[in-house]
Amino acid sequence: MRRIFGDFYWPPALLGILVAMTCVAGAVWLALEHFNPAPPSTITIATGFKGGAYEFFAQQYQKILARDHVTLNIKLTSGTSDNIRLLEDPQSGVQVAFVQGGTSNSKQAPDLLSLGRVDYQVFWLFYRGSETLDQLTQLKGKRIAVGAEAVVALQILAAAGVNSESATLLPLAGPAAVKALIDGELDVIVLALAPNVSSILLPLFQDPNIRLMNISQSEALTRVFPYLVRLVLPQGVVDLERNIPSLDVNLIGTTNAVVVRQDLHPEIIDLLAKALVEAHGGVGVFQHAGEFPSQTDPEFLVADGARELYKNGPSSLSKYLSFATIGLIKKVIAVLLSCAVILVPFSNFLPKLTRWFVRDRMLHLYRQVRSVETNMRADLTVSQLDALQSELEKIDQAADDLGVPVRHSDLFFELKNHIHVVRQRLGLRSAALQK
Repeated sequence: MRRIFGDFYWPPALLGILVAMTCVAGAVWLALEHFNPAPPSTITIATGFKGGAYEFFAQQYQKILARDHVTLNIKLTSGTSDNIRLLEDPQSGVQVAFVQGGTSNSKQAPDLLSLGRVDYQVFWLFYRGSETLDQLTQLKGKRIAVGAEAVVALQILAAAGVNSESATLLPLAGPAAVKALIDGELDVIVLALAPNVSSILLPLFQDPNIRLMNISQSEALTRVFPYLVRLVLPQGVVDLERNIPSLDVNLIGTTNAVVVRQDLHPEIIDLLAKALVEAHGGVGVFQHAGEFPSQTDPEFLVADGARELYKNGPSSLSKYLSFATIGLIKKVIAVLLSCAVILVPFSNFLPKLTRWFVRDRMLHLYRQVRSVETNMRADLTVSQLDALQSELEKIDQAADDLGVPVRHSDLFFELKNHIHVVRQRLGLRSAALQK
């Protein structure tokens, strides 16, 4: 029982409660570390072939995440099918991947979440000859390069009756397919590329024997395949001086998504969503500012954190604090709230408990005063009376040292008055013996 800070009374049991609360706070902190561990400092994203659009965007994410001291490793793959396989394998070490629209969905891969669609992937259909082709059914009997991984392209062609029985489908892709078309070894090529008019397309636009197919049924295809979108390549956008293309061209495309494992840490999801906004939020040949990343995905469930960020923007704290600091603040708040839940029931009982401790200590001093008062009634010598006087002064000093709170002043002054009365009686007895 002692005074620690100023005049505040700290009974031993209260100190015990504070120690217990400290232990509770520590236990809550350890539980949070176990059930909600800190976000990983390193993650891996599966992209596609080297030099492709997926790798380009992954490198952008890598630089953005590095600002928050998160390392993004890039794993080159053969494409979407490989990416999904890696995501579904918990031993692969891959937590994030690019996925082309139309290749999978939540029913086929229930453990995956989308961070939204991030850009368009255009199906550029170039063909040789002077004949105008504007419907996919006109491709029957042609030699067609569809690429090595052509799940979506094959679905689209098959809907128009173009398959391995009605046409010659070859797995050529990229520069090899372009060269074969220019050399006359192919009749048609399907290039699934990013929406920008990349350098691989320029030789095709410049060759007078090659045309870009204006798909007249593009709107119908988007109704048959919900993951497809109708795109328009504006007249002159490739080369304004030479007016290439000479007319608006109807194209079809899909959208690419960034997909993550469902167990990826929520704070990493938030960081990735911010990186997607920075990397994909601008304008392009086909997209308007702010169109990507999207809040919805027609095939996968969108992670709550990503959808909330796209809808309302980053939180005020994230504008000024690093994500590691925000994570620490969240844990501190969780600990404080947990302690508050435990402390609230004691809030009404604590004043009564404190009063009980004060009264208990006061009664202990009262008993000492009563003992002095009882001993004083016997026949005593002057030295014995002096000893009782000294004992009473110690009791008086102990009462002062209690540091009794103001709200318990009635108990304090009652004890002090009793000490004063006994002191006066001792003084009278001592004076009588000295006459």
